[in-house]
Amino acid sequence: MTSTKSRKSAVSKSWPAPAKLNLFLHVTGQRADGYHELQTLFQFIDHCDYLDFHITDTPDLILHSTMSDSVANSDNLILKAAKSLKRYAQYQGGAHIWLEKLLPMGGGLGGGSSDAATTLVALNALWKTNVSPSKLAEIGLMLGADVPVFINGLSAFAEGVGEKLITVQPPESWYLVIVPDVHVSTQDVFQHPDLPRNTPKLDMSSLMTQQWSNDCQKLVTTKHPQVANALSWLVEYAPSRMTGTGACVFGEFTHSQQALDALAKLPADMRGFVAKGMNKSPLQIRLEQL
Repeated sequence: MTSTKSRKSAVSKSWPAPAKLNLFLHVTGQRADGYHELQTLFQFIDHCDYLDFHITDTPDLILHSTMSDSVANSDNLILKAAKSLKRYAQYQGGAHIWLEKLLPMGGGLGGGSSDAATTLVALNALWKTNVSPSKLAEIGLMLGADVPVFINGLSAFAEGVGEKLITVQPPESWYLVIVPDVHVSTQDVFQHPDLPRNTPKLDMSSLMTQQWSNDCQKLVTTKHPQVANALSWLVEYAPSRMTGTGACVFGEFTHSQQALDALAKLPADMRGFVAKGMNKSPLQIRLEQL
């Protein structure tokens, strides 16, 4: 990747790629192809990566990033998303894409999937390729199981591998999110023999009214003391659990000041941030402003 601070005049700026929280996550089975069946509840928060786009007449797709070169271009979901849309729509032009990376990698906040979704949504609008949201979600699913929810742009109860979505309206709480200094591999978690894989499937109304939990949490806290320490500190202040396959953990507060007060007491060896739950994605709001 190329690192640059330059901007061309005709840049479409500040397309958010928001983080998500899994307010609960149950692993209900494993399919023959190795993928896991899930039941989960996605909600967005107002903490985001940001992407800028400059549309070009030439066919090249070039990514400029504030990230290190730790992710090869061939593995980068932003470029994969742009190439997938370009190929499907048979679009002849290209784009320069700038990424301001604020979400942690390997944190369970969905940053890579969200970046891919924002790329698909933004380029579809800017290229005027008029691909339907449902088709964008199909393209996104080929890139990652979480991409469709970011394209859909609304908080959702999800089943299957996370692609079967039903729009819901959970409380838009305030959250203190702690980011442990560890990268948790989603692949490692789902391949681990100790991961629970037989949580009974429940209907959505039952799931929405019971106490929420994360089936990956016990395994990850056992393997990663940093996650366990963050959770044990945070649970003293609010109902708290891990999001996704970790490493981030979040505590739920009714008011922003409660979350900020807890953040002010965060130990020096931990880092975190306060964010607002959003049932409509910042990306969806940005799209509606065009």
